[in-house]
Amino acid sequence: MEKEPITNSGLEKLKVELIFLKEKKRPEIVAAISEARSHGDLKENAEYHAAKEQQAHNEGRIQEIEDLIARANVIDVTKLNNDGKVIFGSSVFLENLDTGEKINYKIVGKDEADIKKKLIYFKSPIGKGLIGKNKKDLVEIITPSGTKNFEITDVKYI
Repeated sequence: MEKEPITNSGLEKLKVELIFLKEKKRPEIVAAISEARSHGDLKENAEYHAAKEQQAHNEGRIQEIEDLIARANVIDVTKLNNDGKVIFGSSVFLENLDTGEKINYKIVGKDEADIKKKLIYFKSPIGKGLIGKNKKDLVEIITPSGTKNFEITDVKYI
């Protein structure tokens, strides 16, 4: 079983979602199924089929989260000595050498990744391009929208 790196906050979010799915969503779906069942003929009952589909999706997500938690390898960068190296969980401050734009990303696990929140998956093109590099390094990253050139201006373990 392969361990999945995750940050503390990522693990907490998964635990909260799991509790919600098990304690709130599951009973709601069961109630919807039993309500739909009371309407008679199940073959023609769209509400019943929709509720059963929702149940399958919910149970699948519960299994997925339980699996992720079981394989979680929590990496807390705040407890590590910051030597300027980009590692999983670190925050990387970059300057785009082509545009002068300054940007920063936190390198996280798959379930935590959210580009709008500047959280990037460590196996994404940018994540892979940054891991193992150091503060002040120049980095060329091939992205779906073309090659980008960055300077790593800072690396923080926050």
